[in-house]
Amino acid sequence: MSHEAFTNPLDDPTADPFEVARIAASDIAEATGVERHDIALTLGSGWAKAADLIGETTATIPASDVTGFSKPALEGHVGTLRSVLLPNDKRALVIGARTHYYEGHGVRRVVHSVRTAAATGATTMILTNGAGGIKESWKPGTPVLISDHINLTADSPLEGATFIDLTDLYSSRLRAIAREVDATLDDGVYCQFRGPHYETPAEVQMAKAIGGHIVGMSTALEAIAARQAGMEILGMSLITNLAAGIQKTPLSHDEVIEAGREAEGRIGALLAEIVGRL
Repeated sequence: MSHEAFTNPLDDPTADPFEVARIAASDIAEATGVERHDIALTLGSGWAKAADLIGETTATIPASDVTGFSKPALEGHVGTLRSVLLPNDKRALVIGARTHYYEGHGVRRVVHSVRTAAATGATTMILTNGAGGIKESWKPGTPVLISDHINLTADSPLEGATFIDLTDLYSSRLRAIAREVDATLDDGVYCQFRGPHYETPAEVQMAKAIGGHIVGMSTALEAIAARQAGMEILGMSLITNLAAGIQKTPLSHDEVIEAGREAEGRIGALLAEIVGRL
């Protein structure tokens, strides 16, 4: 089958995903008029407000206009890429279009945004999400720093004999900067499940038993790709609900969206202040 027969070039198994990312970065440079970005942010459920607060947006483009990207399948993701001029004259690329693993497009599509961000020049990757909390002290609307992750997808963005050290994957330096902004920030280990179904109470207890504190359906695979690209990573979760079996009421995506809406102003301001110190 020819390369042109694929709807998305990343679906072609013979394509080089890093070359596709370089083409995407070129698309972004052309569409935004910005040759290089310094910081990239993937804004998950509840975090979108930060894009309005970190600086001056000078260009907004539909993500689907950029090579390898597609429209987000999930409500709460805006489907655009924004170039933002920060007060310190650095440039931020704000990614409002996340491809989730459960969409079934393959890992290359999941991590394409991260690889594209690296190809634009970004050396810092901020990954955010809305997630379930295992610690009962975390109420909905609580922001939590990710200290480490457990990848329960049984997959990896690395291909072939590629060996990457994941020690201090979520930068202790960046977490320290975040705590300079808010000393009350707790941290925890994020467990990425495959989704799209929510975890069962037994799976949540398994995650707790193996050292997890946060459960969700994103971030871990992206963080691995960001490390491969040489980026420094800050991960943050918005606790939108307590995880199954800990929360006594049924879980729903509407609940996740509502918790994000209620917290977005507060956590957006927090993230904007953290970005301002990087």
